[in-house]
Amino acid sequence: MAAAQSGASAGAAAPARRKGRGFWRNNRGATAVEFGLIALPFLGLIAGLLETGLMMFADSALDQATNRAARMIRTGQAQQQNFNTNSFRSEVCSGGVATMFDCTKLKIDVRTATDFATMNLASQDKPDGSVDDASLTYNAGHGSDIVVVRTYYDWPILLNRLATFGEGQDGKTRRLTSTVAFRNEPFNW
Repeated sequence: MAAAQSGASAGAAAPARRKGRGFWRNNRGATAVEFGLIALPFLGLIAGLLETGLMMFADSALDQATNRAARMIRTGQAQQQNFNTNSFRSEVCSGGVATMFDCTKLKIDVRTATDFATMNLASQDKPDGSVDDASLTYNAGHGSDIVVVRTYYDWPILLNRLATFGEGQDGKTRRLTSTVAFRNEPFNW
C-alpha cells in the first residue's frame, strides 16, 4: 500500500513538472514582451535622430542666410543703406530662417580685420557659456577691407540631451554659429 501511495504522489508530481516545462517552452506573447522591452529606447533613438537632423538643417539654413546677408556687406549695399545690427539681423532672417528661429535671439558680430592671418576670432562667450553681448559689434568697413561676419543662435534641445554635451548655458541649448570672412569689393564708399 505504501508503494501505491508513493506511485500516486509520483504521478501527481509528473504533471506539475510537465506544466513547469510547458511554461518555459511556451512562447506565445514573447514578441509583445520583447517589443515592450525595446520600444522606449527605440522610440527615444528615433526622436533623437529626428531632432539632431532638424538641428543640422537649421545650422545649414543659418549658414546660407548668413552668407547671403554678408554678400550685402561685401558688395557695399549694406554700407549704402546704412545697415546697423538690427537691419543686418533682419536681412539674415529674411533669408528663410525666420520660420525656424526666433530672430530676436539671433546674435550678430561684424568686424573688420587688418589681414586674414591675424583676424580676431576669439570666442565671444562669457564664463557661463552665454554670448557676451557687450563684445559684439557691427563694423562693415569700407571698400577692400577684410570683414568677419559671425552669427550665433542658441538652438533649443527638447529630447536629445546628448546633443548638448558641453554646450549651452543651461544644458538645454546647442549653439549654432556661422562665420564668413571676406574682403570687401573695392567700392568707393
